[in-house]
Amino acid sequence: MANTSADIGVIGGSGLYSFLDDVTEIPVDTPYGSPSDSLFLGEVAGRKVAFLPRHGRDHRVPPHRINYRANLWALRSVGVRQVLAPCAVGGLRPEYGPGTLVVPDQLVDRTKAREDTYFDGATRADGVVPNVVHTSLADPYCPAGRAVALKAARGRAWEPVDGGTLVVIEGPRFSTRAESRWFASAGWAIVGMTGHPEAVLARELELCYTSLALVTDLDAGAETGDGVSHQEVMRVFGEKVEHLRGVLFDAVGALPANGDRDCLCANAHDGAALGFELP
Repeated sequence: MANTSADIGVIGGSGLYSFLDDVTEIPVDTPYGSPSDSLFLGEVAGRKVAFLPRHGRDHRVPPHRINYRANLWALRSVGVRQVLAPCAVGGLRPEYGPGTLVVPDQLVDRTKAREDTYFDGATRADGVVPNVVHTSLADPYCPAGRAVALKAARGRAWEPVDGGTLVVIEGPRFSTRAESRWFASAGWAIVGMTGHPEAVLARELELCYTSLALVTDLDAGAETGDGVSHQEVMRVFGEKVEHLRGVLFDAVGALPANGDRDCLCANAHDGAALGFELP
């Protein structure tokens, strides 16, 4: 019988799983519609892992149209309790040039039109009406997951940036120079298009969520050339994907067992009436 469960999720591109042997593709439906793609289940370092292509396997889903609620729900529905989320970002400081790996500890939302909660009081496709629940997000990333990711990167001779704020924009366009300089003046470190609402929804589902942000370019306000291009982003990410995959797979093997989680992520709703059962 094919394996249909996993305890760790990785949200990223097909380059992270396509070389694995014995990958099982699992289509998943959710009360929030379909996720970006099927889940691809395999084994890494003795752990059962579910890979989800954030933009779909053919990269056709733009960041502002990703069904983030379905994506995170689908992962939890197959048993996932810890999520590693690599992403491509722009550096807002000159020292954070292409090839820098940042493991952020804070998040700023500058998106405009994304469904970013399960607790909106709106009737779901299955007829369930969630309660309105206010979730703490003071520290949006799992401390245990961050520690594991940092150690895994150093083990691969890649000195990561420990901490920093990821500001998430709507996309798919890049920032203007004025916007980029504004973000930098606020003290934020990197800018991306997908980190929100992933982190929020993961916390609402009591999942541990860790971002690994690969800088592919200096954002428009941090450089003096023509500005960032799609081609440059893809080129740098392609050059680093093997290294990033190694870090991710090392991190997978080092994450605690799901039953050993003792962080806030695992108990985000203690005592709260959600109006539905978590999958």
